[in-house]
Amino acid sequence: MTEHREDREDREDREDRDGTVTEFGKLVNLTPKQLQDWLEREESKAAGQHRGGGESTGHASGRRIVELLRTSESDLGDDDVAHMRKVNGYIKRHLAQRPSGDVTDTTWRHSLMNWGHDPLKDR
Repeated sequence: MTEHREDREDREDREDRDGTVTEFGKLVNLTPKQLQDWLEREESKAAGQHRGGGESTGHASGRRIVELLRTSESDLGDDDVAHMRKVNGYIKRHLAQRPSGDVTDTTWRHSLMNWGHDPLKDR
């Protein structure tokens, strides 16, 4: 019996979704509370690209990540998974650009933390 194209596409979509959610769970290493507390700090608000003087893209993403971390996997919608995919890509790209030296108090680290990942946190 051959697999119908629609069945194969549904299976591939589920596998892609599952992979995205799993990767998100590995890359985002701050708890919802840790991230929420971080987002209230001035260092968080100062990091990232501010369009029109408002909230930075990363800071807004961080607020969304807090919501995603508090959402059960079965309740995640397609837009949630799409944001998780965006977060995964950002964290991986940003980690590849790690500056040399101590990164403890750098905009690089603060920006990553806005996206839910503290590069100094042991996982």
